[in-house]
Amino acid sequence: MTGRSSKSETSAFQLSIIVPSFNEEVRLPASLQLIAAYVSSANRSTEVLVVDDGSKDRTAEVAASFADRIPNLRVLRNGENRGKGYSVRHGMQEARGEYVLFSDADLSAPIEEADKLLSALRQYDIAIGSRALDRDLIEVHESLFREFAGIIFNRIVRIVLWLPFVDTQCGFKAFRREPCRIIFEQQRIERFGFDPELLYLARHHGLKATEIPVRWSHSPATKINMMRDSIQMFIDVFTIRWNSLLGRYRRHK
Repeated sequence: MTGRSSKSETSAFQLSIIVPSFNEEVRLPASLQLIAAYVSSANRSTEVLVVDDGSKDRTAEVAASFADRIPNLRVLRNGENRGKGYSVRHGMQEARGEYVLFSDADLSAPIEEADKLLSALRQYDIAIGSRALDRDLIEVHESLFREFAGIIFNRIVRIVLWLPFVDTQCGFKAFRREPCRIIFEQQRIERFGFDPELLYLARHHGLKATEIPVRWSHSPATKINMMRDSIQMFIDVFTIRWNSLLGRYRRHK
C-alpha cells in the first residue's frame, strides 16, 4: 500500500480520543463524563486529548478538572482560535495511540459508537461515521434547510473531488495513526472544510477508507454558522482541487 510513512513509532496507548473544543465550558462536562465512563469500561488503554481552540471561557479549566476521572487526560491549547481542522491536526500530532478517534465536543454521535469505527480499522486505515447511510439512526434531525444544504455540499464534494462518500462532514472519524500521519502533515484547511481534504489526501496516498452508519443527534448549539461557514466550505472544496493541481500534496517516493 502506498502513502505510508517510513517512520515507525511504538504506540503508548491503543486509542487516543481527540475532542476539539471552542467555548465549550457548558457542554463539555457532560461529554467528558460520558467519555470517562466509556474509557473506564472499555478493555483498551486510552488517552483523551481535549484541544482548546482559543476559547474565551473556561473550557481548558473545565477539561483539566476531569483529570481524576480520566487518568490519561491532556489539555492542549492552540493559543488562539484557529479552527476545528487545525485543532484536530494538533491533537493528531500529539496523539500516542495506535488508533485515533476525533469526536465533536457535544458527542452528537454517542461515544459508544466508536466501537463500530474501531472494528472497521482491522481492515481499513480510516473509518468515518455517517449520518446519511442509515437515516433511521438519526435521533434528532437538523432543520430541513440544514439537511438540504448538507446534501448539496456532499454532491459538490463528490463531483469536484471524486470522493465516493455520502457524508464527509460527520464529526466522528477514526484513523490508524501511523499510516495516516502523512495526511495530517499535508492538511492545509484549518476550519470546517478540512474533512474532505483529509479524505482526498487519504485516497491520494493509497489509504483505505470506509463509511460506517452511526447513531447521531443534532445539537441546536452547533458552532457552524450556516451562511459564513457554508460559503467557506464550498470555497475550501475548490481550494483542495487547486492545491492538488499545483502539486502541494506530494506522494512519498
